[in-house]
Amino acid sequence: MIAAVTQLAPTVGIESACAALGVARATFYRQHPVLGPPPLPVAPPVTLVRPASPRALTPDERQAVRNILNSERFRDSPPAQIHATLIDEGQYLCSTRTMHRLLAADGATRERRDQLVHPAYQKPELLATAPNQLWSWDITKLRGPAKWTYYYLYVILDVFSRYVVGWMIAMRESAELAKLLLAETYVKQGVVPGQITLHMDRGAPMRAKEFAFLLSDLGVTKTHSRPYTSNDNPYSESHFKTMKYRPEFPDRFGSIQDSRTQCQSFFPWYNHDHRHSGIGMMTPAMVHYDIAPLIRNKRQLVLDTAFAAHPERFVKGRPTPPELPTEVWINKPGSS
Repeated sequence: MIAAVTQLAPTVGIESACAALGVARATFYRQHPVLGPPPLPVAPPVTLVRPASPRALTPDERQAVRNILNSERFRDSPPAQIHATLIDEGQYLCSTRTMHRLLAADGATRERRDQLVHPAYQKPELLATAPNQLWSWDITKLRGPAKWTYYYLYVILDVFSRYVVGWMIAMRESAELAKLLLAETYVKQGVVPGQITLHMDRGAPMRAKEFAFLLSDLGVTKTHSRPYTSNDNPYSESHFKTMKYRPEFPDRFGSIQDSRTQCQSFFPWYNHDHRHSGIGMMTPAMVHYDIAPLIRNKRQLVLDTAFAAHPERFVKGRPTPPELPTEVWINKPGSS
């Protein structure tokens, strides 16, 4: 019957043919193939194989880079610091971006903690063009063994070099203790009256009269952050974040001696081993003691050797190390 409908439909139409022969149209459509020529066979999709770039690392070279990135020495360090450290040791494996790509391919790149977003505020405008011109100091709490117990870490930071020039841990916030730390640091760094500007927030020790009198006696110019605006003291805040995000930094300290032991390990690492992105991937000590230009020249020699061996891998031409800072601002005029 379906065949009869098929023969009659081109003459009178499908609806009339089905009515004349007593066939439901749904039955016809269900059993009859789609009108028209049979569909052409679908060719299987063609998989295009992208040729490997002549600049790409070989599989063995990529595995060697992965071994370095995942080694016990570097597993907690970002690629930029690993790259700078290896260059300082005379070894070039690949670019920082390639390290990021390899880590991303292994699913090893992500934010360790939620990031805070602060609104923009107008901040003090302070300039440093050399070490020991502008210091920033602040106090942060370190949690003790029990709830509501804290130890207080005082840190004085050179803004130009990011070098920690002085630190102390105490059981309380105190202007008298801050005076002792500043006076000792002042002498240790060999500064003279009128040389230093000290930037700080508006905590009680910072606003104490006895502390202001000491600054006046030492010939130190003081500046303050705006009230309730921690970003007015960005370098100290960034330093504390670096310290507290270290993998070995504990949630709580068992005693004040434990906290001092932790800091006695952290501050030498920060000053002498930590490559800082804001100072050309140098350590604070390299910049503070003016050996950064020599280190940068050595890095250039390593990069030149790598460029001579494989120029095709450097699409932008001869690589150069990051530039060294010539000035550092707390809120450069005209910036948002």
